[in-house]
Amino acid sequence: MAPPKKFTRQKIIDTAFEIAKSEGIDAITIRKVAAKLGSSIAPIYVNFTDVEQLIQEVVAKTLEVSRQLLSEQQSGEPFRDIGIASIRFAKEYSVLFRDLVMKNNSHMKHNEDHVNILVQQMKSDPLLKGFSDEELKQILLKMQIFQTGLSMMVANDLLPDDFNEEKMIEMLDRTADDVITAARLRQSNQMSEGENLR
Repeated sequence: MAPPKKFTRQKIIDTAFEIAKSEGIDAITIRKVAAKLGSSIAPIYVNFTDVEQLIQEVVAKTLEVSRQLLSEQQSGEPFRDIGIASIRFAKEYSVLFRDLVMKNNSHMKHNEDHVNILVQQMKSDPLLKGFSDEELKQILLKMQIFQTGLSMMVANDLLPDDFNEEKMIEMLDRTADDVITAARLRQSNQMSEGENLR
């Protein structure tokens, strides 16, 4: 009799991730992961107490994939890179994007730590010099609202056939320019008002 196969915790997570990538988060079951591994359910329960714990690890891996896509963008404009990475994630991982962004779920809630990391990246962007952390958070939120809508259209194949990635990035750039210009005008107006009060 052959010895039972041993599966690492990471191999189990990777297998569950592949299921989620093609079928969605809700498709992850202990039995389905075991079947894909060619195993019984025992090795999975050795590593995870239940399917929810495994799903949390898949969500963590998904966020890591998203961060990896961001790190691959090296335009020298971190704010632009954030938007491009979001569009690429929606395109390459459309099932996961729909599950985690379009469905109400407990896996994706507002994460202030994540926002602060992005704001720190934005601070190194030459186009965003002179904005406070709060102003950068407002700029980020406005762009996230726009890029989430654009990414949903990408993930659901709702854009015209000729609307390629280059056109998406151009639209993202123009919208970012508009948001930044509006923020600069607001900042300038507040400074003028402050000077007039003196």
